[in-house]
Amino acid sequence: MKIDSMMRTWSLALIACIALAATPANAQDSNPARFAPSDLVLSANSSLQNFLRDPDMSWLQQNIGRAKGVLIAPEVLKAGFIFGGSGGRALLVVKDRDGRWMGPAFYTLATGSIGFQAGVSVSEVAMLVMTESGVNALMATSFRLGGDASIAAGPVGAGAKSDLVADFVTFSRAKGVYGGVNLDGTVVTSNDEWNSAYYGKQGLLPPDILIRGTVTAADAAPLIETLAKATQKK
Repeated sequence: MKIDSMMRTWSLALIACIALAATPANAQDSNPARFAPSDLVLSANSSLQNFLRDPDMSWLQQNIGRAKGVLIAPEVLKAGFIFGGSGGRALLVVKDRDGRWMGPAFYTLATGSIGFQAGVSVSEVAMLVMTESGVNALMATSFRLGGDASIAAGPVGAGAKSDLVADFVTFSRAKGVYGGVNLDGTVVTSNDEWNSAYYGKQGLLPPDILIRGTVTAADAAPLIETLAKATQKK
């Protein structure tokens, strides 16, 4: 009985962690000092640089210049016992027709899973948006990866080569029990509250930020610069 009780408590605690990571902004952001959109921008830039330095991420480094956009999630929490899932916050930058990077816009990631698993891990995720269809999907309020848009795991390893055909190509760097995070089936939702808070303007939608470019933010400059250097033609 004691073992069953401990397992049940552990499982509930892990699921609670997932729920917290994937909680919509309006439920979690009552204390802005705890974590702010500007913090995510800084973390995303650091995370992107990790991918660009990692010798196992050669495919990402060689193909990021072809991407229409890049979705970055510095921390995706995965946890579970029998029922589990993953969740986190992400931001998106999109390349315009002149090759300039626009954004960022903010999103929430959430997915669930069933099956034997135990433990907790945190991954950083970089997702290359390879098609206009992928960009268009991200302009919606919410969509599901692998359902509304095709997704493929990016090849990993020095010298990795592959002719992938997918709207999204994903890469993750993880520590913990799990070897990574599977984003197939993940629901991607626009975080309108964070978009409004970051730019100081109510009612902003992803197209306003990423397509029409009606707002900009000075503290996004380091992230934009990192992308510009990574995608400039050699």
